[in-house]
Amino acid sequence: MWRRLASAVAALLVLFVGSLAFNAASGQSHWPGPLDFVRVHPWVVLLLLIPLALVGLGQPPRPGRRQDPLPPTAYRLPPRNPNFTGRDATLREVRQRLTSADDVAMLVVHGMGGVGKTQLAVEYAYRYLPKYRFVAFLDAEAPDLVAPQFVSLAGELGLAEVNSEQAIPRVYGNLVDRRPWLIVFDNAEKPGTLTHALPSGGLAGNGHVIVTTRVSGWSGSAGVVDLEVFTRQESMKLLVRRVPGMTEALADRIAEQLGDLPLALEQAAGYMGYNRTTPERYRELLASHLEDMIGQGEPSDRPAVVVATLWRLSVDRLQTEQPQAVRLLELCALLAPEPVPLDLFTGSPETLDETPADALAWDTTVGALAGLGLARRGEASLVVHRLVQAAVRAAMPAEAHTDARVRLCRALLAAVPDDLHSDPDARPRWQQLLPHVIAVTRDDPPAECAAETAVLLRLASEFLVQIGDFSMALALCERALALDESIGNRDPEVGFDLITLAQIHRDLGAPETSRRLAERALTVHEACLPADSPAIATDLATLARTLCILGEQEAARPLAERALRIDEAAYGPDDPYVSFDLIALANVHVDLGDHASAAPLISRALRIREAKYAPDHLYIGYVLLFQARVLHALNDSTAADLARRGAQILHTRLGRNHPKTEDAFALVGSLQGGAR
Repeated sequence: MWRRLASAVAALLVLFVGSLAFNAASGQSHWPGPLDFVRVHPWVVLLLLIPLALVGLGQPPRPGRRQDPLPPTAYRLPPRNPNFTGRDATLREVRQRLTSADDVAMLVVHGMGGVGKTQLAVEYAYRYLPKYRFVAFLDAEAPDLVAPQFVSLAGELGLAEVNSEQAIPRVYGNLVDRRPWLIVFDNAEKPGTLTHALPSGGLAGNGHVIVTTRVSGWSGSAGVVDLEVFTRQESMKLLVRRVPGMTEALADRIAEQLGDLPLALEQAAGYMGYNRTTPERYRELLASHLEDMIGQGEPSDRPAVVVATLWRLSVDRLQTEQPQAVRLLELCALLAPEPVPLDLFTGSPETLDETPADALAWDTTVGALAGLGLARRGEASLVVHRLVQAAVRAAMPAEAHTDARVRLCRALLAAVPDDLHSDPDARPRWQQLLPHVIAVTRDDPPAECAAETAVLLRLASEFLVQIGDFSMALALCERALALDESIGNRDPEVGFDLITLAQIHRDLGAPETSRRLAERALTVHEACLPADSPAIATDLATLARTLCILGEQEAARPLAERALRIDEAAYGPDDPYVSFDLIALANVHVDLGDHASAAPLISRALRIREAKYAPDHLYIGYVLLFQARVLHALNDSTAADLARRGAQILHTRLGRNHPKTEDAFALVGSLQGGAR
C-alpha cells in the first residue's frame, strides 16, 4: 500500500517539475492553457487529483507483479506439544547455529531414544514459524520412504506428475522462491541413508535443515547438538505442572527413578492422570515393578510410543548385525546405571560367549551400543540408562537372565580385590565396582552362582565396614551367612561371615553380640583349619578387642598375643595384617592402664601402615588418633599434632558429619585445650 502511495506522489511531482521545465524552455511569462490554470488555482487542482489517486491505489496489482509475503505454509508438521518443558537454551542454540554468519544451513539433533529430539524440532518449528515461508516435517526412519514423501510434498507445492526420481530436485528448485524454508528429517539413520534427500549446491543456502537421530556419526556432515536428558529441575517442573498433588520432593524421587528421561516423565504423568494414581503410590510402583511400569501410561502427544518398546528395533537390528553387542547390552542391563569398567568383560573369559579376539572387534562391539544410542561410552567405561536397562531386562528370556547373572557374579568376583587390608588399590576399585556388586546380588541368586554371590556379599560388607557404612554392611553380611549356611560344606566361609558380623556389631555398639559371633567363628575355624591359619588370627584379634570393650582385659591379652604370633609367622613382621594384631594388643594394654607398653606397639603399627598405604588412608588416620590418645596419657606434647593429622584424614575420607570424624575433632579440641 505504501509503495502505491509513493508512486502516486511521485507522479504528481513529475508533472509539476515537467511543467516548470516546459515554461522555462518556452520563456513565457505565464503558463499556457491548463497549466496556467494550475498556477492560478493550485489547491483546486490538488483537490481534484486526490480522488483519482485513491482510485489508482485501490486497483488490483497487475499480473506478474510481486505481492506481499504470504503466511507460512506447513506440511505434515505435528501438533505443538502444549506441555513442552524447558530446553530454552538449546532452542536458542539451534536458532543461532542455523542462522550463523558462516551460513550453516543444516543441523543434527542427536540423542538417545526418548530424550525429546522430535519434540525439540517441533517446538523449534512453531516457535520460529513466522521466520519461514515454508516448513515441512518428514519421517526419515525408513530411508526408502523419504523419496515418496517428497512426491507428496511436490503435490503440495503444486508440481504435478512428478515421479520419485524427479521429486527431490524439483521440490528444492521450487523452494528457491519460498525461502527461507525449513525441512525437518525426523529420526534418521546413518548419514549415508539420507544423502540423496539433502539439498546440495546453491540450493543448500536457501533454507534450513534439521535432522533428528539417535545414531552417531553425523559430525562430518553437519553441526551436531547433543541432546541430554532433562535437568532435575526440568523434570520436577513437568511433573508438578502435569500431576495434581505432586510435590517437589516426590517429583524429585520419581525423576530419579526414571532417570530424567523426558518420554518416561510424560508417560508417568499420563499414567497418573488416567488411573488417578497418587504420586506416592506411583513412586512405590516404580520401585517394585519398574520393568512393568515402563510399558504403562501414554504420552499425551504420542499414544503409540512407550519406553518399553522404544529401543526394540535397535536391539533387533543389533541381534542380526552384531549379536555380541546384544550379549554385552544384556550383561550391562543387570548392572547398576553407573559407569561400567570395560575391563570387567575383557578380564574374565566367561563373561561373554566369545570375547573378541582382537582390539578392533572389541571396539566395534562396544561402539555399536554407543552408535545406536543404547549406551554412553567413556574412555574405559560404558553407561546404560536405567530405563534402557529395564527395557532390556523385561525382554530377556528367563534362561538368558539366569545365564547373565551367573556370568556377572563370576566376573565381579574375579575383578574385586579380596584383600582389603594389604592391597593399596583395593579402595578405589571397590568404589568403582560396589554399585554393580549390589545390583547383581540384590535378588536371591541362581543355584549356579549362590556360592559366588555369598562371597561377593561378604567382601562388599567388609569394604563398607572400612568406609564406615555399618548398617548396609550388616544387611549384606547377614545375607552372605544365610547363603553359606544353606549351601552346605562351607564351614570356612561361614567362619569368615561370622567374624565379619562380629566386627560390625562391635562397631555398632553391641559387644555381647559381637563376642558371641566371634567365639562361634573361632570354634568353626579351629575345627576346619590348621592351628596356625591367619583366619584364626583374625578371629582371635577380633575377640580380644571385643573382650576389652566388655572389661575382660586379662582374658583378651593371651588371645591378642597369639594372633600376633600367627600373623608374624604367616606374613612376616611388616605385613599390614600384623599391624591389626599390634593395634589389638595395644588396646589391651591401654585398657589395663599400661600406656607405656602400648606406645611402641602403636608406633610399629603406624610405620607398617605408612609404608603400605597412601598418606590419607583411613587406617593411618585411625592409628594416628589412637597414638595421640596414648601419648597424651604419657604427657607427650606431640599428641595434639598427631590428633589433628588423623582428624583431617577422617574428614577427607568420611566427611565432616560422620560420627568418627566428629569424635576425632572433639579429641583435637580436648588436646588443644589441655595444651593451653
